[in-house]
Amino acid sequence: MKKLYRNMRIFTPEDTGRPLSGEAQGKIKEIVCGSMLVEDGIIAKVGTDEQVTKDLCPKSVSFEKDFGGACVIPGFVDPHTHLCFAKRREDEFGMRLAGLPYLEILARGGGILSSVNAVKAATEEQLFEVTKKLALAALAKGTTTIEIKSGYGLELDLELKMLEVIRRVGKETPLDVVPTFMGAHAVPQEWKTKADEFVDEILVKKMLPKVKEQGIAEFCDVFCEEGVFSVDQSRRLLKKAKEMGFDTKIHADEVNDLGGAGLAAELATTSAEHLLAASEENLKAMGKAGTIAVLLPATAYSLKKPYANGRKIVDCGTPVAIATDCNPGSCFCESMPFVFGLSVMNMNMTVNEALTAATLNAAYAINRSKIAGSLEVGKQADFLVLDGETPVTLAYHAGSTSVEAVYKMGENVA
Repeated sequence: MKKLYRNMRIFTPEDTGRPLSGEAQGKIKEIVCGSMLVEDGIIAKVGTDEQVTKDLCPKSVSFEKDFGGACVIPGFVDPHTHLCFAKRREDEFGMRLAGLPYLEILARGGGILSSVNAVKAATEEQLFEVTKKLALAALAKGTTTIEIKSGYGLELDLELKMLEVIRRVGKETPLDVVPTFMGAHAVPQEWKTKADEFVDEILVKKMLPKVKEQGIAEFCDVFCEEGVFSVDQSRRLLKKAKEMGFDTKIHADEVNDLGGAGLAAELATTSAEHLLAASEENLKAMGKAGTIAVLLPATAYSLKKPYANGRKIVDCGTPVAIATDCNPGSCFCESMPFVFGLSVMNMNMTVNEALTAATLNAAYAINRSKIAGSLEVGKQADFLVLDGETPVTLAYHAGSTSVEAVYKMGENVA
């Protein structure tokens, strides 16, 4: 079935076969009076109206829509979320605003372990309903492809339950969902003095084989940070995950320059996330290795901490993506438009760089660049109609969403 969408002002990065970096990250193609021919959800033609409609038999088109010159961009790709959880931690956020240190919050039952306990107490159906509701909220704000991590289980059965819920969200919503196994999100209390054994005996020998057998997770991620998993522990886990066929990611250098970004470069992980404290040397090494820097400005906003230096990282020649980091503790935000605005206003990225970061580079960060991230022939017709003349509106119209309509596979879904 062919659908013809006409009279659009299209803004899209152009896929060159690899993530865009340096000056190339800021290059966006604009098509004035653009049109798009969509066949079975896939872009068959895109260009000026004349280019798209030339030699097109009107009878072959089953549906046609005029967008009246509206601004159209690719659907957002959110490459880093912890969207699968059972309970919010709003009270903990209030404690943090009141100045309570993390250890005190932990003593009062907060922190990641409270999310672990909530997942343990919830049925799979309850966990699914919470996750699905949040996923649909993200869709309404323009996210058409999303990564979701496990990691609030920390034991085999709970991690498998989370991954099954993540799989269901992908099947029962319009979103494309990329599942990531993150059993290495924290060291459980009973293993605090035996973190090496937890990595080798539980994560590597017990969890990874069963997660692989389940066949849902595509990526393996680890929180490499002081007080969580060391560089050596992270290396052992990620190397084993690669050997088993998982693609890899790493939470790196969020608080301290532990060398997680350097490890990402060493192992050529698909992406490294956070990077607030990463050294310039390691950031450049990531760029040379092809590892994408996934920056999470809404987390800095929520924690009232300095932002990652997006300007410096782009200038280093390292490809940058942006994501929400949606989670119940440090960043309860599913809005890519908000993240876009923070990237421009607080990380000093240009609007064009942020657009690439929220679409094409984000798609590369979760191995979805062949189907998403840009409006080009052969890719899915995932696009957003904006209330504004250009993508500038995403930063300009603060405190709101400029997304008027969301199209997934050529269908209006939100």
